[in-house]
Amino acid sequence: MHIAIIGGGPGGYVAALEAAKLGARTTIIEKDKFGGTCLQAGCIPTKAYLHCTDLLEAAKNSSIFGIYGMSDAKPEFRDIVKRKNQIVEKLTQGIEGMMKRSKVQVLRGTGTLVNEKEISIRSNDGNTTNITADAIIIATGSTPVLPSFLGYDGKQVVSSTEILGIEDQPKSLVIVGGGVIGCELGQFFSRLETKVSIVELMPQILPNEDRDVVQVLERKLRKEGLDIYTGLGVEKVEKDSEGVEVYLSDGTKLKSEMMLVSVGRKPSTEGLWAEDLQIKTDRGRIVTDEFMRTSVSNIYAIGDTVMSPNLAHVASKEGVIAVQHALGTAKNGIKYHAVPRCVYTDPQVATVGLTETECIKEGLKYKTGKYRFGALGKAIAIDKTDGFVKIIVNEDRQIIGASIVGELATELITVLTLAVELGLNIDQMDQAMYAHPSLSEAIMEALHAF
Repeated sequence: MHIAIIGGGPGGYVAALEAAKLGARTTIIEKDKFGGTCLQAGCIPTKAYLHCTDLLEAAKNSSIFGIYGMSDAKPEFRDIVKRKNQIVEKLTQGIEGMMKRSKVQVLRGTGTLVNEKEISIRSNDGNTTNITADAIIIATGSTPVLPSFLGYDGKQVVSSTEILGIEDQPKSLVIVGGGVIGCELGQFFSRLETKVSIVELMPQILPNEDRDVVQVLERKLRKEGLDIYTGLGVEKVEKDSEGVEVYLSDGTKLKSEMMLVSVGRKPSTEGLWAEDLQIKTDRGRIVTDEFMRTSVSNIYAIGDTVMSPNLAHVASKEGVIAVQHALGTAKNGIKYHAVPRCVYTDPQVATVGLTETECIKEGLKYKTGKYRFGALGKAIAIDKTDGFVKIIVNEDRQIIGASIVGELATELITVLTLAVELGLNIDQMDQAMYAHPSLSEAIMEALHAF
């Protein structure tokens, strides 16, 4: 069986490796570099950046631990960028190496679906080649939403793609959108002494998370000098040779050297298939079943092109399930009740399952158990006391959601992700021993709160 995949991001390349492992003849079509937005202009570059400023912050506060002479540590922006580029290049080459070792055929160019089994590939040098496949997986990812009135030009008004490629640090930056990208890049640049303002239309930054969780992060960001404007929209943007002027809906005027637009992403599916190929969509996203199959039975779609959370780990899981279904080995379809969501700020924010806000909206009866890191021995020892663990259970004491804000939240959330995925209750979770001293004890204490 021949499986063809259009797109080499975290959904596409993982699907290709799974198909090859299961013995299928596999072709992957990629117009640029492997890794997609996640590796090239998203997850990995931002984490490389944030680790640098985490180290800078630790150096500046080293006297707390009786270590002196580090408080005047100075960052060199171009060296930080250089390190990020080296990491991205190493991982890109790693994926290409995996394709070669797995004997996956790699075709460079832009793929277009001619019919349910044929793909036309326009190479970067303009040549066109057609291939046929028994099953096709669409994994073309997404691009930033850039409303025209915001004046995007890729230079003064930029998306996350451009800002992760700049080599000169801006002295000031307005960020429109207080989601994950806005918060992560906002803190990164602020810690490098760029003057940062975040503008969020919703009543709070990280609009999808509970207010008590967001308050911990917002308090830290404001303390570090970020200006945060919530519940306000952008009315007008003006540009000149000196920078950008941003007019907010309450009359506030912000002036900065650069503006970052991070208000969401849209699927990269325009012109992807012939008009007579009836692939069903809903608000621009491809509709799929639990096995990622579209309305055309042998065509699958995964990742940011479909109606699921725009997260790399979701795309990868969807890719594996699509391949397994195409080859007749799938045991279970995709489930989204236990998707971990992570924000790599300081403090980190991580959530899985339902939030309290969602429980209230759905009319569910629930209880919460909560424990603050400020009362935990390990947190005090390493001076990371911001935040808490919050566990949400239903009437049957089953864990249906959890939020962690604090040090290593994005690692600790895996424990509670397993609990939500497997439908464990608090009594089952409490049977385990939690290492002492450790930050994971906050999970144990939150369970004891019930």
